[in-house]
Amino acid sequence: MRILLIFFIYLCGLLPANAAKLAIIIDDIGYRLTDEAALTLPANITLSVLPHTPLGQKLANDGHQKGHEIMLHLPMQALNGKALGPGGLTNEMSETQIKQQLQAAFNSIPFAKGANNHMGSLLTQMDDPMLWVMQSLKQQQLFFVDSVTTKYTKASDTANQLGVPLLRRNVFLDNDVSQRGLEKQFNLIIERTKQQGKLVAIAHPYPETIRFLRTNLARLEANGIVLVQTSQLFDDINIATTSQANPTATLK
Repeated sequence: MRILLIFFIYLCGLLPANAAKLAIIIDDIGYRLTDEAALTLPANITLSVLPHTPLGQKLANDGHQKGHEIMLHLPMQALNGKALGPGGLTNEMSETQIKQQLQAAFNSIPFAKGANNHMGSLLTQMDDPMLWVMQSLKQQQLFFVDSVTTKYTKASDTANQLGVPLLRRNVFLDNDVSQRGLEKQFNLIIERTKQQGKLVAIAHPYPETIRFLRTNLARLEANGIVLVQTSQLFDDINIATTSQANPTATLK
């Protein structure tokens, strides 16, 4: 309750303008019944949902009803050749195919305000595909979070050229789901958020991660950190949602 109160006070403009802000995105939602546990986390945790998955649409709807911000977790081709699953973007696709695939992915996830890449260590390095993705997001006033699956990503450069709101993932919380591993990364998140003033962390709906966050999110307040929805890390921009857009619109 204290975290939710802090969040409400922040929205009302009563917290210091220089308060450190942290967004936590839970990725890979949509396949497992256990993913529903992510909806038990505070509403200012962002949920990023995979397209065309058995539970994706339901969890996006339920999450939105509970106050969570919803994102599309967009599969993009990786260097390791790992299967993308439905809705994935590859380097063999034309401009039209990428834009149609992206539109279909957004249509499958209601209330999405933006997207972040699932995998993508190959595609995010490529000029044309990233240009087409950013053109599509720009048209619908949606934002992009670069999951930074490669240090050679061109997402930031392309987004900046077109004026697409973009953030970069700073820390992964749960590459190691042991208590020691989670504690180490959570301490890093606190340290870097305080240093940088705002930070994006990505986690996954693993049972260990959900339990850890339930127990430890209260530590953020003690460190002067406000947990916010991802779009609140942007300053003075107009973010639409796919529920406001025409779901049958064709992206140019």
